[in-house]
Amino acid sequence: MVSAEPEGATMDARDASESLDRATDDFLAARPQLFGIAYRVLGSAAEAEDVLQETWVRWQNTDRSGVKEPAAFLTTITARLAINVAQSARVRRESYVGPWLPEPVDTRHDPQLGAERAEALEMAVLLLLEKLNPVERAAYVLREAFDYPYKQVAEILETSEPNTRQLVSRARKHLSAERKEPVSPADHRRLLEVFLAAAQTGDMRVLEKVLAADVVSYADGGGIRGASRIPVVGRLRVSKYLAAFAPRFWPPAGTRWVEANGSPAVLVTAGGDPVALLSVDASEDGIHRIMWVMNPEKLSPYVTSLSA
Repeated sequence: MVSAEPEGATMDARDASESLDRATDDFLAARPQLFGIAYRVLGSAAEAEDVLQETWVRWQNTDRSGVKEPAAFLTTITARLAINVAQSARVRRESYVGPWLPEPVDTRHDPQLGAERAEALEMAVLLLLEKLNPVERAAYVLREAFDYPYKQVAEILETSEPNTRQLVSRARKHLSAERKEPVSPADHRRLLEVFLAAAQTGDMRVLEKVLAADVVSYADGGGIRGASRIPVVGRLRVSKYLAAFAPRFWPPAGTRWVEANGSPAVLVTAGGDPVALLSVDASEDGIHRIMWVMNPEKLSPYVTSLSA
């Protein structure tokens, strides 16, 4: 029997298949880190997944024979795509209904989320990073979370090494000016427990004791679910706000302790359906930020990941 296909064509097909297999293996090996970079730059798991999909398409269409370090190449593509998406996302978020909060992620199985260190992962830090421009954010993430040398960060960002150092320095200064030294994980959990109990009962005395003077409460409903459309600021105002809605919000609600972005959080449900993810940012002065993720588009993927 004579083959209907020339031997050369068969070998070419085999080589192409082996090349794609290697490309797939390289991409999957780098994927946790790629997602971690994109997520930190964007503060959105959904947008990070879109970036990774585009990275994979570009990787497939690349002449990979000249790529000596696939992981470095993929990181460069991912970081640059994430910066581009972040620049357009800034315009979209200006018209976002109510306060914008990062999309939470489940970190139980990957506490560092693909990084060398769990830096730039907490909800409060991602919220603060949102105030930086995307290039500053990417520089900080690559250096502080993934420990890339300044020279490599500069190459990824297509800038000079001195400028890269300035970008990272500005990001550090911004974070240190906006956020006090966080408490230990054990104290964080304890403060959240006390806060939750006081919020459920509307106990003004305890709330005022556990909240910092400059506390801010953010409720991200995305215009889909009823939530305060402006942040509530200050110990007394936040305490009164929490006490006022306690009788309506908490009696039908159930709570479940979970982990989000490397820290303890509380999933609030009503009738078995998730309605909010509660997390806080705290220092020795008390709780500075209260974050209620109520937007179903952000909440549903997180809840799904809990049962995955």
